[in-house]
Amino acid sequence: MARAAAFFDLDKTIIATSSATAFSRPFYAGGLITRRDVLRTAYAQFLFLLGGADADQTERLRAHLSSMVTGWDVAQVSSIVNETLHRHIEPTVYAEAMALIDEHHAAGRDVVVVSASGSEVVGPIAALLGADHVIATRMEIVDGRYTGEIAFYAYGEHKASAVRELAQAQGYDLAASYAYSDSITDVPMLEAVGSAAVVNPDRALRRTATERGWDVLTFVRPVALRPTFPPARQSVPALAVVAAVAVVVLVLARRGRPRTG
Repeated sequence: MARAAAFFDLDKTIIATSSATAFSRPFYAGGLITRRDVLRTAYAQFLFLLGGADADQTERLRAHLSSMVTGWDVAQVSSIVNETLHRHIEPTVYAEAMALIDEHHAAGRDVVVVSASGSEVVGPIAALLGADHVIATRMEIVDGRYTGEIAFYAYGEHKASAVRELAQAQGYDLAASYAYSDSITDVPMLEAVGSAAVVNPDRALRRTATERGWDVLTFVRPVALRPTFPPARQSVPALAVVAAVAVVVLVLARRGRPRTG
């Protein structure tokens, strides 16, 4: 009997914030970024949550962040973020998303977190949530440092291709699988499964959901995870967390996204 899975976008679908910019203050405290960098990432998160960044703004920020993170030592940033993951991410998880994750697990489906943010950020968050697999952007590392280049960009059609590849490797029946996202850029992933739903969608995605007959879900209750939630599954690797690297990926993803007014 074929297996099935539930594929979840991360930002504004599982968590009520931007995973890419959530760790800017700890990086500032650790001496990796300046106060000006903190302000710029805070502004980027504000625009992201409102859906108000235009292409020029995101491109300028992307270029700045690419330059900023190049050469960072993986071990140093890993230590900083691992110490603050629970403080900055755990309180932002939507209760409704956790209920859905638990529901899919109870039905025997694997849960896969799929995000354009860097795998160094998404992996530990997915482990915190008890997810089974991760699809995320991979940044290039040479001699323990980030080069600023992207090895795999989990965005748009690339997300859908990675979903299909994982389904083939794991034996998932995509026609019996589910997908959830808030962004119009994830339409290819939503189209890849038999049951799609949009969560807190932007205007373009809401229109598409209406046209396709997809469910529209509203998540409004971010709550701190509690010790009674399922422990992290061993199938998700314990990855080092490099949040500022994922900021680059976030603003790259925003480039092709239409303004929602």
